[in-house]
Amino acid sequence: MKHVAVRLVTLHFLILLFLASSAFAKPDTSPEIKDIIVTTSETDLLLFATVKNGFTQRMLEDLNNGIPIDFIYQMELIMTGNRFLNTTLMEATITHTLQYDQENKRYHVTFSEKNDKSFVTDDLSRAKQLMAELNGVKIIPLSQLVPDAPYAIHFKVTLKKGALPLGMHRFLPFSSLWNFETDWRTIEFRY
Repeated sequence: MKHVAVRLVTLHFLILLFLASSAFAKPDTSPEIKDIIVTTSETDLLLFATVKNGFTQRMLEDLNNGIPIDFIYQMELIMTGNRFLNTTLMEATITHTLQYDQENKRYHVTFSEKNDKSFVTDDLSRAKQLMAELNGVKIIPLSQLVPDAPYAIHFKVTLKKGALPLGMHRFLPFSSLWNFETDWRTIEFRY
């Protein structure tokens, strides 16, 4: 009877230890692409997507010290009609750059898909949101797609330090320490 009680206490202890370790486990903070939507306008195929966990504390500290951040979105549209005859219809790279103006205490987000148009805000949360979202990016005109054909978009995002001001790379030799990238994501669809 004494051995059964010891075993029950040991079993309860192990269960509590397991529950406590999973409760205090670190959540996954790797960058990933979420909320991917492929849709159409009247004339174009459009892409919407969001990057989650795109910023580390180190990146934000470096940003506030004048080092820009780039999110580089890479995508490829292919027609997948035949395994051996997949046709690449489009390859593109889109860059969002975030810079902090220390003098005016404002964040500048520049969008390559909008001809390098910038958005300025004093709200870091808003700047991070703008960096992490693709909103209705034109992929290809619908006139170049075949109705009811199978297609796939391959998509990934690289997060890295932006171009440093001239000569700064000499003082920051380890400038690629916080470069990250998501896994490739594939979205299959029919037009």
